[in-house]
Amino acid sequence: MVRMKKILFVLLGVISAHAFSQNYAQYVNPFIGTGGHGHTFPGAIVPFGMVQLSPDTRIDGSWDGCSGYHYSDSVIYGFSHTHLNGTGVSDYGDIMLMPTMGKASLNSKEYSSLFSHKNEKATAGFYSVKLNKNNIDVRLTTTKRVGYHEYTFNNAGTANIILDLNHRDKLLEGEVRIIDPKTVEVFRRSSAWATDQYIYARIEFSKPVEISRKEVNGTQDRNVYTGTRLALAFSAKVKKGEKINVKVAISPTGYEGAGKNMLAEGKSNDFESIRKMAAADWDKELSKIEVKSADKNKLTIFYTALYHVFTQPNINMDTDGKYRGRDNKFYMAKGFDYYTVFSLWDTFRGAHPLMTLIDRKRTSDFINTFIKQYEQGGKLPVWELASNETECMIGYHAVSVIADAMAKGIKGFDYEKAFEASKHSAMLDIFGLNAYKQNNYISIDDEHESVSKTVEYAYDDWCIAQMAKILGKKEDYQYFMKRSQNWKNLYNPENGFMQPRKNGNWYQPFDPREVNNNYTEGNSWHYSYSVQQDIPGLIAAHGGKEKFEQFIDAIFAAPDKTTGREQVDITGLIGQYAQGNEPSHHIAYLYNYVGKPEKTDEKIKYILDHFYKNAPDGLIGNEDCGQMSAWYILSTLGIYAVTPGLPEWQTTKPYFDEIKIHLEDGTTRTITPNTGRDELRKLGFENVRAFKDLKYDELTASPVIAADRLFDFSTKVTITPLNPEDKLYYMTLDEGDANVRKTFKAYKEPFTINTTTMVSAYAERNGEKSSITTANFNRRPNHWDITVNATMNPQYTAGGKLALIDGIHGDINWRKGEWQGYQGQNFEAIIDFKSPQDMTRLSSTYLQDSRAWILMPKKVEYYASMNGKDYILLSTVNNTVDPKDETVQVKEFSADILPTQARYLKVKAYYYGKLPEWHQGAGGEAYIFLDEISVK
Repeated sequence: MVRMKKILFVLLGVISAHAFSQNYAQYVNPFIGTGGHGHTFPGAIVPFGMVQLSPDTRIDGSWDGCSGYHYSDSVIYGFSHTHLNGTGVSDYGDIMLMPTMGKASLNSKEYSSLFSHKNEKATAGFYSVKLNKNNIDVRLTTTKRVGYHEYTFNNAGTANIILDLNHRDKLLEGEVRIIDPKTVEVFRRSSAWATDQYIYARIEFSKPVEISRKEVNGTQDRNVYTGTRLALAFSAKVKKGEKINVKVAISPTGYEGAGKNMLAEGKSNDFESIRKMAAADWDKELSKIEVKSADKNKLTIFYTALYHVFTQPNINMDTDGKYRGRDNKFYMAKGFDYYTVFSLWDTFRGAHPLMTLIDRKRTSDFINTFIKQYEQGGKLPVWELASNETECMIGYHAVSVIADAMAKGIKGFDYEKAFEASKHSAMLDIFGLNAYKQNNYISIDDEHESVSKTVEYAYDDWCIAQMAKILGKKEDYQYFMKRSQNWKNLYNPENGFMQPRKNGNWYQPFDPREVNNNYTEGNSWHYSYSVQQDIPGLIAAHGGKEKFEQFIDAIFAAPDKTTGREQVDITGLIGQYAQGNEPSHHIAYLYNYVGKPEKTDEKIKYILDHFYKNAPDGLIGNEDCGQMSAWYILSTLGIYAVTPGLPEWQTTKPYFDEIKIHLEDGTTRTITPNTGRDELRKLGFENVRAFKDLKYDELTASPVIAADRLFDFSTKVTITPLNPEDKLYYMTLDEGDANVRKTFKAYKEPFTINTTTMVSAYAERNGEKSSITTANFNRRPNHWDITVNATMNPQYTAGGKLALIDGIHGDINWRKGEWQGYQGQNFEAIIDFKSPQDMTRLSSTYLQDSRAWILMPKKVEYYASMNGKDYILLSTVNNTVDPKDETVQVKEFSADILPTQARYLKVKAYYYGKLPEWHQGAGGEAYIFLDEISVK
């Protein structure tokens, strides 16, 4: 018996030691990323939970307040139940509660409280803080769908709990139902980044409360309050040290859903047991990867990174599987879990590939969610949030997640339906895709961010081709493999950069460091390596491995300042390499392709050592829903997915002393710094089936057509192939050729045109024709001169001052570059007709995009003069467009005047001024955007 007790004691000791060794939640520091530009939040959440219960220190929608919290702040406005992790746009902050004492106020400036970081604590699944104003201790924890609050009132008196539905985003509809003295139901429909968000909540107080103050601009019918201004204070007497516990169950579907979620996850009244359950949930997820290091900071950085990856996507269905679809109808998820918050432009690169290694089941759930969103919303998600498609960022990168899962043998979703959804999304006519399909690239004339969209669509097309290969769809494979080569049309062989094209030619002036509207959150340096689907092809285009190695060296050696537009996302610069934003994330691994893995190792180690810290500003850029952290995790393991869709990794030297990865099949992979690269390359996918490559046609790149877009009497036209082996054919159509049938003829040498002409050309090699390049060259409609007495923004020149009198009108999409922009100043221009002209009608054209700070001028004045010195006011045209109108629109400020003769015309447009308080950019200077000035 004694021996049995001894064995039992030893066994318990082993179990407890093992249990302690599994406590990876202890290393999580939720404050990492809450400072700097990380945009994370410190509050309580369980892995992939619907509830993110966190303090809000920002209610202004500022960029560094996207998550609702910033470490530099000292005031808390309340604790809300939804938050975004590391995004670049502000949203969420639903169902906000705030405890106060004394006379209740519904003014946020009055119910908010100072706090100190000394009295603040955050761990995985738990948050606490002392509110200084009323000496209230707040503790928060959560399950997937229920937030648990514990408020300790350290003074006796009247305790208030403020429910403010006007918190952060715009309230479209609100409702509060008083069920009984301890139970409240809440509905909130709001608009922010996601323009039509629905959330329901059931709130249960641990003691009876009564309404002591209310703000209601709608109906008040017995115990139901509605409106678009809606806030209530719930009050009760408390003794010194008394606690009030509050449980909040949320649901995307309705009050019934919130009630079911409360029954399933909100029955406990034991705060500590829920806190321990949350920590246990985190331990279960975090223990999928065990790392050993004597450096506790490195352990904290690693496990916090894993914590951030597991923070989203978020479960978005009730406990019974009911969810709100993309069409706002209700559905039941059968056999999978339905999720929201898909930051796919970021996460396809690293976060989703990491999940294919350690969470294959959840990966299939994500893809089943994609398929349902396609069926209910018409296309795969781009950046889906709360059953809304925000259309933020570019590409159709859900196809990358799908192709990667299929290539790695992940089951649990319908491959055929996933392919159907992917092909459908690639065949739409939105965001430049119509031009991309027709011309095999996007030019500035077609769509803004043309370079980034072209190269990212090309990668996505390669992903669809890989699906087609797996499914045996030969024609689809050949079609999308050819499209995947479209990057070649923007690769300038003269300089090795991905360069925008405009009107058939390379866009000039060109500076690869310039951040402008031809790229997405970046410049040409960042996107000139974005051919993940065909690195060997990119190397060949550069002239071989040695020259491509020099090109990789060059990005790290370039000056570490960008030019052009200020872009807050571009951070963590090593030369022009930007670790703080996603397009750079694969570049250091490209040295592997030129036989220089030691250079990959050197760069990756430098980034791991210097750009990730155990501090609030420990992330060098936005967390971006786990991508910044996923890069860290994969790189410390010694792997990275340069090409999601290939069942292999690119490799580097592992960072930790020992790493154990526990896979879902029950096996464990152990990695040390001595693990071979060949072993790492197939890590986790050793038994994946290889599919035989099929033949496909090589793309012939479209030629470049160069001439003066606007000319006086004549201009020389030169056509150049992008491959010297190509033959060229061209055709011209001038103003008199409208009904003339013309055919293409061989191009031999430059030629001259002397009238407004459209030139078309294509290249041919080995029987494969390129798409047709088309360019328009305009003979000036007048020979006026113009002097602009204002400073043009160098990003918005439209080609120079003559653009205002060239007869070419800008598109409503001002990002294409056909509008002139002037910020913080009135605009004035003087046109010299060179001789007196008769005038009866004057006009100038302006654009408004209020969200982009571009507002109509307050008024436009027209003056005439014969000598250029003495001017007479002819007409004043006042603005009639509401500056709050966010519709992008063009308005002609025109005036019919009595017949007047003059040599000079002065046009003066008065800018709006500083942006007012209601504007997101309040305090900034408004722009005037104008295009054509016309005289009749």
